[in-house]
Amino acid sequence: MQTKPHALVVMSRESFEAHFDAARLARLAGLVTLGDPVWTDDLDAPAVRAQLADVEVMLTSWGAPQLTPERLDAAPALRAVLHCAGSVRGLVGDDVWRRGIRITSAADTNAIPVAEYTLAAIIFAGKKVPFLAADERLAYEGWGRVTGYGDLSNFAQTVGIVGFSRIGRKVVELLKVLDGTTCLVADPHADPAEVSAAGATLVELVDLLPRVDVLSLHAPELQETRHLIGTEQLRLLPDHATVINTARGSLVDSDALAAECASGRLFAILDVTDPEPLPASSPLRRLAQVMVTPHVAGSLGSEIGRLTDHTIDELARWLQRQPLRGEVTAESWALGRSA
Repeated sequence: MQTKPHALVVMSRESFEAHFDAARLARLAGLVTLGDPVWTDDLDAPAVRAQLADVEVMLTSWGAPQLTPERLDAAPALRAVLHCAGSVRGLVGDDVWRRGIRITSAADTNAIPVAEYTLAAIIFAGKKVPFLAADERLAYEGWGRVTGYGDLSNFAQTVGIVGFSRIGRKVVELLKVLDGTTCLVADPHADPAEVSAAGATLVELVDLLPRVDVLSLHAPELQETRHLIGTEQLRLLPDHATVINTARGSLVDSDALAAECASGRLFAILDVTDPEPLPASSPLRRLAQVMVTPHVAGSLGSEIGRLTDHTIDELARWLQRQPLRGEVTAESWALGRSA
């Protein structure tokens, strides 16, 4: 009988309780050998260090400590890290690939609710719903009194997607539910044929910006993408356009966006901000032209169980030497594609 590999769950207590109900923990225990403790958020604790020498698989999520070279030294048998959430940036570094450790993430699964939130935001942006609701003068007056909000429509609109990432690609696909939508994509690394097959057209960012009614951001957080959308880019957007950010707050120059929204020219729906959370002094908190939500687009509640299911499925594939569906390679990590 084949011996089951030793595994350790590494994440915060809150994450562990969200990911693993009794049924999912039992399923995990059927595939691997779990020690005592089953779960930890401290890889430096003596009781955990005693286990690490035998651990072949780690299941990680939010609250997991960074896998530094020193911690990896304490786990010489480690062969796979299966991340039950999206980004592994901040968790792993180049050292894991040098050691031949395989990394997977549930980023594809986590992309589902983010893309759904984005579609809802785009639809609401078309009708300017959040901004009209926040305008005490107009919210209860009827549509005939509404001026200064542009075309209150979701028909034949143009949506710009910045970043043909997992989420960006899913948003392009979901936009097919809207009649007559033109979808443009800006991404220097995207394949024009893949973008076209998804139902969009690949263009340069400078050409995309003046044409869109809605700008939705899905680029990775890298040094070169900081303030990708700044004063110059925002000024290229048409009047009454809406900026949607469900990616990373640093992609947008918050001060420049606040100035454009305060003028009444642009609108914004932000699930991420820079900084996060916004300070009480930020004008983005007070503008009726801006809706801010507390980073809720990603997996929450029952959606977290879907991430766990994906990861346990991935574990089963790894044990059976089958291709992994969420593998993160050194190359994709460097580009931010699987980060």
